[in-house]
Parts: sequence; structure tokens; C-alpha cells
Amino acid sequence: MTDSFRWVKSTYSENGGQCIEWAPEHAAVTGEFLVRDSKNPHGPELAFASSAWSLFIGAVKGGELSA
Repeated sequence: MTDSFRWVKSTYSENGGQCIEWAPEHAAVTGEFLVRDSKNPHGPELAFASSAWSLFIGAVKGGELSA
């Protein structure tokens, strides 16, 4: 796990506890986006290449993914 980086909660974290955290400094250093479940900070992390993360964010903003 990458506890050396500061983790930031989603701005939507007040939605009933279903949110993620990400490590912006890690992305700035490596170009890789790390995300994890904010309810389980010691659990697994997912790593996305910047191109995959951009596609994911676009899909979320475009309403292509359901909850």
C-alpha cells in the first residue's frame, strides 16, 4: 500500500458513505491514478493509467455508468 501519499476523499463523500479516495501526489509523480474505498483505507487499491482514468471520468460524467 502507498501510505506515504496523502489520500483525498471524493467531493461527493457525503452521499451515504459510498465514496472513494485518491492519491493526487502519486498521480503527479507517476502518472498513475490510485483509488481506494474510503471506508476501508487499509484495503486494496486500484491503479489506473492516466488514459484509462480519463476514460472512466468521461463515462461517469457522461452518465454511461449506473450506480
